[in-house]
Amino acid sequence: MRCPFCKDGESRVLDSRSLDNGFAIRRRRECGLCSRRFTTYERVEDVPLWVLKKDGRRELFCRDKLLTGIMKACEKRPIKRTTLSNIVDEIEKTLRDQTEPEIPSVTIGQMVIEHLLKLDKVAYIRFASVYREFKDVGEILDCLEEMGVRDRK
Repeated sequence: MRCPFCKDGESRVLDSRSLDNGFAIRRRRECGLCSRRFTTYERVEDVPLWVLKKDGRRELFCRDKLLTGIMKACEKRPIKRTTLSNIVDEIEKTLRDQTEPEIPSVTIGQMVIEHLLKLDKVAYIRFASVYREFKDVGEILDCLEEMGVRDRK
């Protein structure tokens, strides 16, 4: 690895640490010529995942966009951000394990719905109201009945 300071091509690794659940490595290096230290990162090259939107458009999968959507549904709920990040990690891993590089957005939405239903019913309803595009209160009530929540009068 070339030193970013003196441009010498010889450096030695002082420390290596795993990052991103083992998908990246952080290496602390020292230049053999100027003795300055610098950090490098090594990660597996990702095959891009494409999301097929409902309107036919294609866009690159963005885990931050997925996390933001889930966080909005969980706003003001007693759920830790690490829990939400773990859900996104699990969904992304499942998507990357598939052989198809193009995933319909409805597939991703359904995966989120399943996780939120187990995690928090209020967050589930919030996400479902956007994902399923509820038109009126009746559709929300139908969703509550599906969950078994609306049995009480």
